[in-house]
Amino acid sequence: MSNSRSRSRQGTASGAEAAGRDRLVARSLHSAEHCLSAQDFGTAYAHYLLVLSLAPELKEDVKETFQYTLFKWAEELDALSRIQDLLGCYEQALELFPDDEVICNSMGEHLFRMGFRDEAAGYFHKAVKLNPDFSDAKENFYRVANWLVERWHFIMLNDTKRNRIYNAAIQKAVCSGSKSVLDIGTGTGILSMFAKKAGAHSVYACELSKTMYELACDVVAANKMETGIKLLHMKSLDIEIPKHIPERVSLVVTETVDAGVFGEGIVESLIHAWEHLLLQPKTKGENGNCGQYGKVIPASVVIFGMAVECAEIRRHHRVGTKDVAGIRLPANVKFQSPAYSSVDTGEAVEPYTTEKMSQIPGGYLPLTECFEIMKVDFNSLQELKSLAAKEPCPLSVPAVKEGMLDAVMVWFVLQLDDEHSLSTSPGEETCWEQAVYPVQALSDYWIKPGDRVTMEASCQDCYLRIQSINILHLEHEMEVTKNFTKSKDLLSLGNEAELCSALANLQTSRADALELTCVLEPTEIALLNNIPYHEGFKMAMRKVLSSLAPEKCQSVDIQCQDIEMNSGSRQSGIVPSTFDPFYVLDVSEGFSLLPIIAGTLGEVKPYSSVEKDQHCIALDLISEANHFPKETLEFWLRHIEDEAAVLQRPQSDKLWSIIILDVIEPSGLIQQEIMEKAAISRCLLQSGGKIFPQYVLMFGMLVESQTLVEESAVQGTEHTLGLNIAPFINQFQVPIRVFLDLSSLPCVPLSQPVELLRLDLMTPYLNTSNREVKVRICRSGRVTAVPFWFHLCLDDEVKLDTSGEASHWKQAAVVLDNPIWVQAGEELMLSVQHHKSNVSITVKQ
Repeated sequence: MSNSRSRSRQGTASGAEAAGRDRLVARSLHSAEHCLSAQDFGTAYAHYLLVLSLAPELKEDVKETFQYTLFKWAEELDALSRIQDLLGCYEQALELFPDDEVICNSMGEHLFRMGFRDEAAGYFHKAVKLNPDFSDAKENFYRVANWLVERWHFIMLNDTKRNRIYNAAIQKAVCSGSKSVLDIGTGTGILSMFAKKAGAHSVYACELSKTMYELACDVVAANKMETGIKLLHMKSLDIEIPKHIPERVSLVVTETVDAGVFGEGIVESLIHAWEHLLLQPKTKGENGNCGQYGKVIPASVVIFGMAVECAEIRRHHRVGTKDVAGIRLPANVKFQSPAYSSVDTGEAVEPYTTEKMSQIPGGYLPLTECFEIMKVDFNSLQELKSLAAKEPCPLSVPAVKEGMLDAVMVWFVLQLDDEHSLSTSPGEETCWEQAVYPVQALSDYWIKPGDRVTMEASCQDCYLRIQSINILHLEHEMEVTKNFTKSKDLLSLGNEAELCSALANLQTSRADALELTCVLEPTEIALLNNIPYHEGFKMAMRKVLSSLAPEKCQSVDIQCQDIEMNSGSRQSGIVPSTFDPFYVLDVSEGFSLLPIIAGTLGEVKPYSSVEKDQHCIALDLISEANHFPKETLEFWLRHIEDEAAVLQRPQSDKLWSIIILDVIEPSGLIQQEIMEKAAISRCLLQSGGKIFPQYVLMFGMLVESQTLVEESAVQGTEHTLGLNIAPFINQFQVPIRVFLDLSSLPCVPLSQPVELLRLDLMTPYLNTSNREVKVRICRSGRVTAVPFWFHLCLDDEVKLDTSGEASHWKQAAVVLDNPIWVQAGEELMLSVQHHKSNVSITVKQ
């Protein structure tokens, strides 16, 4: 009887608890909905957490609303810089919905914005695995994969010659007695596996990148060497004996050399290795087992250079025009690319760019013979330590051809040992590019036989620096100084005091007294050199403004003539207009002259969205040089509280006449969220106003290109000498290659160009998310890729081609997983899918 009564009471209590839980759940749901309507997302999120912890069976019912609440609350936390709270909310959400691809993707986006690329890639990868058709996650993973596993890994692993020579040198060293090996910067672990296969007893490998370390662990295990190779997730500089490795090793192998040799820190890591991790080196004449001494592969390097003329380098590093669509660029504003060799900035700025010079558009002209810059013995601790302390070495090289001095091109010969070497010369088929030192800030760049190119070479801040590049003319008895380095009186990059001084000069209208060096990215300099771009925008803007107010046309034309004739003051008899101005907003990325060009077109109030103080000052100086009062040009980001709200009304009662958007990235892809920006922009236009470009046409063609194939994925085991690496690193392959130049890409066209897609920013109902396009084969071969590019249509007449000779844009290509054999006359079907800003192309036979 007592047991029966106990069960009855328990049942009553359970029922009461369930009823109480249900009431609490109902109240919490009601409170969450009320908070959502009041946009109190933090409290709503807390209520949903309570609901889901008490009633897990409601997960599917509230999933979408919970996601929305989480994302809105995360946005607020992000804006308040409450990063730990934000990450905590996502961790709670993923405990409740561990297999939700949308939450995984959003978590990855926040982590990526914070700079945690490895962690972001993990969440993007998980989201794609959960839903292979989730376009946002795929696009995010493709973008972050390029950061995590740089494309040169694929090119390097496919370089059979490089792999064979490294393998031979390592095998020779191990067979000579160097049985304990440390691989610095192991990457996929290929050099460590060469050492193990050669018979090394102990192999240690360190890798700083978490992604590459985990990849190496998988590769080593797949090749059944995990017991013979100890992998360390750390910098070699942090390795301690016996904490991480038991004793000093007899051989260090490394390939931490970039196009400029020293840029990946090989000097610093080898100094540390000789002092702390390697056995003492063998002295001359000393006999004995090689295993008793320390040794480095590569043993040494010889660095070579050549002065060249190259129009492609010139247009990306020097502004070659003084007039851009009627806007005069004043002499007191000097533009410079970041690839300069001044060492007085206090920063370790990479002083070179890199190019595959054998494939550079338009080629290059050697102006000097090749010359030796320096030699470095990696097996000499004394030489390594003295390298950074050495004074710059002066070099003087005779010119052998007449031309324009545009750059000094640099390559090297890596001597692995006394028998094996690798050259990165542009004449070699190699995975390396060449280092390029653009020549800037000379008063005259013309050189002829008998003249000499002078420069100084050094290794400072872990970089090979070629600086103070000058021309010494034959006919001059004294050196004509054409200094490559910045003058001391120029405004230096990032100097806050000098920026303030410059602004003060502007405010007192003494702009002529100020000389400014404005540092622009190479794509921004190429844009300034792109005359068709600026002329096209000027023509299209003039048409829109004329159509909005025909009665202003005469005033507009008179003012344009006044500016273009550069006749001085704007006070040339024009009667001040009584009309409200047109409002023009330029939200294109980076440095842009378009707002100033718009300001020449009559009663226009142009707004620029440039961010950097230095760029604002440059635009102010250019405006004043063209006789615009500095009040004419407004810097829009100074008027808004949040950069994310850059698209809003110019005034409470005004709308924009023209909004200029950046639709295509310099890499050749469509800008992220461009369709969303276009949708907002359409709501902010006055009647008859326009977005530029109004629509975009995407073109593509079928090609055969082994280069694209080998730059996109490791091709089997043959290139890697039988080692199983491809399946692991190819997880990070991406279907789209960016920053291509189709004019010099090694490829065979198999079809004519066809229109693939139309993106209409003004009339979105014309857009389709899916399209199938028939392509006729004009030449037999293997289809390996679909390169694509765009025509930006400012209107039906003014079009800008992103593949044109003057274009500052590069192109991109979809690379097929499996090539398709085709015959001339065949037709293939291209399935083109457009989702938000992402485009995918599938080839069907």
